[in-house]
Amino acid sequence: MLPDRTVLRIAKKEIAQFFGSPVAFVFLASFLAVNLFVFFWVEAFFARNIADVRPLFEWMPLLLIFLVAALTMRMWSEEKRMGTIEFLMTLPVTPLQLVMGKFLACFSLLVVALVLTLPIPITVSLLGHLDWGPVFGAYVATLCLGAAYLSIGLYVSAKNESQIVSLMVTALVCILLYLLGSNTLVDLFGYSTGEILKQLGTGSRFESITRGIIDIRDLYYYLSIVGVFLSLNVLALEKQRWTHKEGVRPHHQAWYALSGLLIVNLVAANLWLSEVKTLRADLTDGNIYSINDATRTYLAQLQEPLLIRGYFSAKTHPLLAPLVPQLRDLLKEYEVAGNGKVRVEFVDPQTNPELEDEANNKYSIRPTPFQVSDKYQASLVNSYFNVLISYGDQFEVLGFRDLIEVKDHNEADLDVLLRNPEYDITKAIKKVLHAFQSQGELFATINTPIQFNGFISAQDKLPGQLQDLSSKLNQALEHIKQTSNGKFSYSVQDPDAGDGSLAKKVQKEYGMQPMATSLLSNDRFYFYMLMNDGRQYVQVALPDSLDQEGLERNIETGLKRFSTGFTKTVALVAPEQPANPYMQQYGPQNSHRFNTLRKKLMETMTVKDADLKNGQVPEDADILVLAAPESLNDKQLFAVDQFLMKGGTVLLSTSPFSTNFSQNSLTAQNYDSGLTEWLKHNGITMDKSMTMDPQNARFPIPVNRNVGGMSFREIRLLDYPYFADIRDQGMNQTTAITSGLPQVTMSWASPIELDKEKLGNVEVTELLHTTGDTWLSDSLDVTPRISSDGRVSPWQAEGERDSYLVGVALEGRFESWFKDKESPLLKEQDKTQDAKGANNTEGMKNDAKKADDKPKFAGVIDKSPESARIILFSSNEFLTDQTVNLISSTDRAPYLNSLQLVQNAVDWSVEDRGLLSIRSRSHFANTLFPMSSERQQFWEYLNYGLMLIGLAALYGLFRLWFKRQQKHYADMLELGRA
Repeated sequence: MLPDRTVLRIAKKEIAQFFGSPVAFVFLASFLAVNLFVFFWVEAFFARNIADVRPLFEWMPLLLIFLVAALTMRMWSEEKRMGTIEFLMTLPVTPLQLVMGKFLACFSLLVVALVLTLPIPITVSLLGHLDWGPVFGAYVATLCLGAAYLSIGLYVSAKNESQIVSLMVTALVCILLYLLGSNTLVDLFGYSTGEILKQLGTGSRFESITRGIIDIRDLYYYLSIVGVFLSLNVLALEKQRWTHKEGVRPHHQAWYALSGLLIVNLVAANLWLSEVKTLRADLTDGNIYSINDATRTYLAQLQEPLLIRGYFSAKTHPLLAPLVPQLRDLLKEYEVAGNGKVRVEFVDPQTNPELEDEANNKYSIRPTPFQVSDKYQASLVNSYFNVLISYGDQFEVLGFRDLIEVKDHNEADLDVLLRNPEYDITKAIKKVLHAFQSQGELFATINTPIQFNGFISAQDKLPGQLQDLSSKLNQALEHIKQTSNGKFSYSVQDPDAGDGSLAKKVQKEYGMQPMATSLLSNDRFYFYMLMNDGRQYVQVALPDSLDQEGLERNIETGLKRFSTGFTKTVALVAPEQPANPYMQQYGPQNSHRFNTLRKKLMETMTVKDADLKNGQVPEDADILVLAAPESLNDKQLFAVDQFLMKGGTVLLSTSPFSTNFSQNSLTAQNYDSGLTEWLKHNGITMDKSMTMDPQNARFPIPVNRNVGGMSFREIRLLDYPYFADIRDQGMNQTTAITSGLPQVTMSWASPIELDKEKLGNVEVTELLHTTGDTWLSDSLDVTPRISSDGRVSPWQAEGERDSYLVGVALEGRFESWFKDKESPLLKEQDKTQDAKGANNTEGMKNDAKKADDKPKFAGVIDKSPESARIILFSSNEFLTDQTVNLISSTDRAPYLNSLQLVQNAVDWSVEDRGLLSIRSRSHFANTLFPMSSERQQFWEYLNYGLMLIGLAALYGLFRLWFKRQQKHYADMLELGRA
């Protein structure tokens, strides 16, 4: 309901009186200057390197106290001091109208002050990708908190004649309400008491809304404070009408009763709403504080009760304490989403010896010692901060290191935040769920019928070993069919039977050429096994053991690829590099080590190291990842090619260049992966040059600086065009591989060129692009340019500038590089036999006998299915341990974006879109665009200037309005005289 005209007239009068004095503008200027100083200097916005406005609102509750106290101190105290309060009471205006008019005036002034701070978030949005949801929430929280403080200040002013006393009492009351829920006070009490205090404090509610969560409980809390103190204010004014001679009359008692009843109801409604947990809005980009549909999908798969238990100590580290309520609220969301299948508990093991003993012995949960200190003493606290997920006989434990991320701005300023709790918890649920299901029925996790097709030649055409395997195959298939609950059917056909039309169909549709045991043999045969569910097909490999047990194991491995209930397997091919113990403190001497990548992939997958030297990818591999592959031979290339032909996904991180860098040197050299011609055959080429992007990440380099004749060595962060900083338009926002990432740094990347004619109908998804101002360089001199006196020489752009592709995903039918060629496996086998035969005939006979015991059968699949994928990132270095550590050191926080990119690509490839959709909402901090210190100063001074311009414009508008009001009153006076 809009305020009536009387209320508006009162509000205009108060606003005019406020701006009628220059003190008002000085006060607003001081408020804005303090905000700017806190944002840019105290909280070191540019040093934080995060595109958010959190520093602005961290101090806002305290700054509001003094702003509001100054706004309200004169509202009623001045009326009393001037003796005008009695005059107001005689006017035909109700106390409620007077109170609402002054409250509306003060609230309008608060809005003006906040509007003048808008240049800060606008600036941040220009310097990086800003999530406007938390910004909007923060301004809503500020308005709510300010309204609560204003109601308190007005009531205090109504009870005092002195403005100074009103200011001090208002500030004191507001500070006490703020401290009630602050960590300073909460840490002195246990967990339960601390939770109650947080419900009472204004600051804790403020922090909840500034995260981007608009909760009806928080909004009503502030509304109840406003209602209580405005009611008391109205009652205080009404009492001004009463004379002491009247005594207590019935209508006085009615006023007390109605005011008391209203206040009690306003307060009691908070208790009722405390149980309402669903009326809230998540304003964040991607709804990162709401349970994802993928999480609900995993919970729907539960067949037995799932236990989620939080082990949290009452006394813990001060930086961890604020995270406990956030985890508690999230875990309760799991309980609600579980529809009775999820039980959530919260315990303090240190108060329950039985639970502590169970945690220690059964789940290996131990307390973590934390050093806690204040200005009076330092102590060691053993504290629990763990989450247990238990399902059946399987369990996972998440410790504080699994749940939090730490960003240090300087030695004394640390940010400790929950990393992405939903992703971590859901990942653990998926792990225990799949581990439990893997012990049970395989087909319980397969949702669509599976058709097995065997293309196998007649017995007389098969080698002896395969004849026996062929008969065992029927037994294995029948056994699987009986346990499949009708979800498995099979068919075995001879491609050469009849007119040979089936053989032609197999070759045309699946690219399967006849097999052979030797290049010297003219005997050809078929022994291929395929399974499909109507969407994709999976080839079953021949077991090395050539027995029924191995055959059933390989078929089961293929069936698991159609299942959603089993952990997928990644075959990782990476150079073998021995560690140099003398260079540990500076990173590996040779940069091609991928331990960090391996650990990241192991979070959700089984990772198997492979070298492909036997010409085969591990049989149970779902995806093949090649990180900086080096000089692959024909057998290794054949393994990659045939894995793709079988419908697999090949993910590559490779380029024509490699770098080695240590403490004192940085060198680049040409690099041969062995994949150049194979990629070219598949329509992909990489130019023998490196991209140099003016939008780039910084590179730390030691610099010698002479000061007063003395030489000092310091680390400087330099712009380094070889570290392309890719974000926003450079990242494909339509695919889940890149859409959830804030940015990716591509180091020493080469441009990718696609041959559309060769690709044909292959679906192309361009993932990463440099900016349009990028130029290319084929120079091997990649050392940052610094003169002997420590001066930086800027990089000069050479040649044309353009945007270059550095990441791409291809999906569709590919033609084998080995089409119409003999298998390298047979070549190797024949070469070995010829070498042995040249030595002695007897040796050949013995070897032939051994070969019969374990023969090799090989054929070439010359065409892939539609599900085959190639994902290429054109850099050898961007995933290495050394590069990841280097970027982490400049950001003063773990850099995970490049690793997350690969993990996203892996999940996308194996159709695990559940965790991918959750991780795409991950709490990655959006970093600022790279910029020089001069540019940082420009943006800081621009904000100061914009706020001064805003104040000047406000002053001009008020003077214009004031003159119009004066002219209006003068005209009315003349009219009255006439």
